[in-house]
Amino acid sequence: MSSPPSRARGLILTPRRLAAALALLFLPPLSAAPQWVGTWATSPRAEEPAAVGVTLEGATLRQIVHVSIGGSKLRLCLSNAFGATALSVRGVHLALAGSGGAIRPATDRPLLFHGQPAVAIPAGASFLSDPLEFALPARSEVAISIYFNSVPATLTTHPGSRTTSYVLTGDHLAAPALPAANKIVRWFFINGLEVLDDGGQAAALAVLGDSITDGYGCTTDADNRWTDELARRLQADAGTRSIGVLNEGIGGNRLLRDGLGPNALARFGRDVLDQSGVRWLIVLEGINDLGTRVDARTKGQPFASASDIIGAYEQIIARARAHGIRVIGATMTPIGGNKNYWSADGDADRQTINDWIRAPGHFDAVIDFDAAFRSPDQPERMKPGLDSGDHLHPSVAGYAEMARVVDLALFKN
Repeated sequence: MSSPPSRARGLILTPRRLAAALALLFLPPLSAAPQWVGTWATSPRAEEPAAVGVTLEGATLRQIVHVSIGGSKLRLCLSNAFGATALSVRGVHLALAGSGGAIRPATDRPLLFHGQPAVAIPAGASFLSDPLEFALPARSEVAISIYFNSVPATLTTHPGSRTTSYVLTGDHLAAPALPAANKIVRWFFINGLEVLDDGGQAAALAVLGDSITDGYGCTTDADNRWTDELARRLQADAGTRSIGVLNEGIGGNRLLRDGLGPNALARFGRDVLDQSGVRWLIVLEGINDLGTRVDARTKGQPFASASDIIGAYEQIIARARAHGIRVIGATMTPIGGNKNYWSADGDADRQTINDWIRAPGHFDAVIDFDAAFRSPDQPERMKPGLDSGDHLHPSVAGYAEMARVVDLALFKN
C-alpha cells in the first residue's frame, strides 16, 4: 500500500519555486503608507466676545497662517474646544495669501465637511475638513476665510497670533481683498493645517511652551518667532526640509496651574498628542510657574516648587514616549532684573531644574538656551543684546539666536 502524501513534499524546492523565492528577495521595498502631517498649528484658549471687540455672527473672518512644509493635499482642523454650544459655519475657503488681507484669486478653493460647505461643530469638539487638492508651497502664507452663522458665547481663540485677521459683515469668502474689514490681531476657531505625505518621509516637531514660544515682542505679520526661524533653518537643510513645525505656545501658560489658558498638563493631549505626524517634542515651559511665586507669596497662595515642575516634566516625557514621540528638554533662560518675576529662591529653583534637564536619563536630548543666553558676568541675567528689555522675553535678535542654537542633527535620526 502506498503511503499518504507527506507534507514535507510541499517543501521541495523546484526550479519554479526557486525562481519565485529569488524574485521576492529582489522586490523593491513597499512604500510607506500615506500619512497626515501638521504644517501649522496653534493652541486654543477661551475668550469672551466682549474681550475681542468684533462681531463674528453673520460675518466673514479671514485669517492668515504661515506654514512650514508644503504639499499637494491638505485639510483644516477647526476647534470649538471652549464653546458650550455648537459653532455654526456656513462656509470656509482656503487660498494663498496676498498682502493686507488679500488672496491670490486663482488659488481660492472651498473646503467641504462630509461633502457639504456648512458644518456645525459640537460644544468642546474639533472638526477636520475633507481633504482638498491644493498646491501648497513650503513656508507660504495661507488665507483661511470663514463665514459664520452663529458662534458660542465663549470663543475658542488664540490671542497671541502676532498676525492680523480681517472681519467684515456678510459673505466675502471668495473676495480678492477686504479693504473695509475690521482688523484684529487674533486667531479664532482654527487649530491646525495638515498636509498629506505620500512617501512617509515627513514628520512634525511640536513645541510646547509659553509666551517665549508664542512670540511675545515679535513683529506683527513678520513671522519672526523662534519657531518660525527654526522652520526656515529646517527648510534650508536637505536633511530636514520635510519636518513641519507646530507652535503650541500660549502666553502666560504654566505647567501645573491654569493661567492664560489651561495648564500644560491639561492641554497636552489636544495640543501635542492629537496633532498629526508628531515625531519630536520640544518642552520649554516652567518660567511662569517659577515667576508667579512672587505674587503668590504676597497673597499667601501656593506655588510650584522645583520638585513640582520636574514632576510635571516626567509626566510629559512618559505620555509622549507612550506615543512614540522623542522628547527634547529646553533649559529656561535667565530672568534676573524682572522685578515682577525674579526672586533668589526662584532662580535657585530654575538652576536646579536646568541641571535636571541637562542630566542624562531624563529627556531624550537637550537644547541649552540658558547657556546661550546667560551673561558671563551676571549669569542670572540675559545677555543685553538678546534681551527685549523686560528681562524676561528675548528680543527679535534673541528669538533668532534661539533658533540658531538648535542642533538640526536632533531631527536627522
